[in-house]
Amino acid sequence: MQYKDYYKIMGVDRDATQDEIKRAYRKLARKYHPDVSKEEDCEAKFKDVNEAYSVLRDAEKRAAYDQLGSDWKSGQDFRPPPDWDSGFEHSGGGFRPGDAADFSDFFESLFGRDFRQAGPGRGGRTTGGFRAAGEDHHARVTIDLEDAYTGATRGITLQAPEVDESGHVTTRSRTLNVRIPKGVRQGQRIRLAGQGSPGFGGGPAGDLYLEIEFKPHSAYRVEGRDVYLDLPLAPWEAALGATVKVPTPDGQVDLKIPAGTQGGRKLRLKGRGIPGKPPGDLYVVAEITVPPADTAAAKALYRQMESELSYNPRKKLGV
Repeated sequence: MQYKDYYKIMGVDRDATQDEIKRAYRKLARKYHPDVSKEEDCEAKFKDVNEAYSVLRDAEKRAAYDQLGSDWKSGQDFRPPPDWDSGFEHSGGGFRPGDAADFSDFFESLFGRDFRQAGPGRGGRTTGGFRAAGEDHHARVTIDLEDAYTGATRGITLQAPEVDESGHVTTRSRTLNVRIPKGVRQGQRIRLAGQGSPGFGGGPAGDLYLEIEFKPHSAYRVEGRDVYLDLPLAPWEAALGATVKVPTPDGQVDLKIPAGTQGGRKLRLKGRGIPGKPPGDLYVVAEITVPPADTAAAKALYRQMESELSYNPRKKLGV
C-alpha cells in the first residue's frame, strides 16, 4: 500500500487554514471534474482530490492524519503503526459510513474501522427551549497486558482537535485517571460518563468511550482471553523431559515438559490467561533451540551424536 500526501495532492502547506483548504478544493474540483476536464487521468485525480479534501476539511480526520508525521513521501510503501491513533479523542462528526469504501486502501487503513464506529450524541427538547445532550467522544488507548491481570488506575493523556480563531487545526491535551478493570479484554470499551462534549441548554454532557488495546509485548501475544508464550527449550529438556520455570503475566510457575516434546507443541496452563468468567488459558509453545558448535568439545559432541544416533529429520519427506 502506498502513502498518500494529502497536502501535496491539495497543493497546500501543512499549516494551511481550513479556508485555504476549501479554496484549494474548489479550484482543483473545477480543474479535474470528469464532466468538464480535458486533463489526462482527470477521473483518478478528481478522486484523489476528493479523498484528500474529505480528510483535511474535517478537523478530527486532519488531526489524526497529522499524527503520522511529515516524513512520509507520496508513493512510499506504507503500513500504519499499530498504535498510530492511540490517545486521539474524536466524536465522529462529519464521518460518512461510505467514505472508506469510496476511497483508497490507504484511507481505509486509517479511517475504515474506529472512526466509523463513533455515533451521534443524544439530544432532546424541553418546553423551556432547546435542550440537547453533548456528543459522545471516542478514543483508542493502549495499556500493559499485566494491567488486565490485576486491574489498575492509570493516568491516560488524550489529544483532541480544535480549530483556533485563525482557522488552523490545533490539538488540546487532557489527562484522566482511568480505572482499568481486572479482566479487561482487547477491544473492550470503558465508558466514562460525562467526559464527552458539554450539553446544550442544561442537557447532560456526552460520554467518553475508551477502546482498549494491549501494548506489544516482548514475550506474550493475546487471542481473546488466551495468552501465548514461546518457550525456548534445550534439546535434552525436550527429549528427556524436565521441569522448568515459566514466566506468566501474574508470576512464575513450574511447568513439566513431557519427554519427547517436539517444537511447536502447545502446553496449556488452564486458567492462567486473562481473568474472567471463565478465565482464559495460557499456552506455552515449545521452541527447541540448538546450542552452538563453537568449541572443539561441542563439535566433538555433535559428531558423536551424528554417529551414534540413528536419526533422520527428513524421513517423512521420503529422503
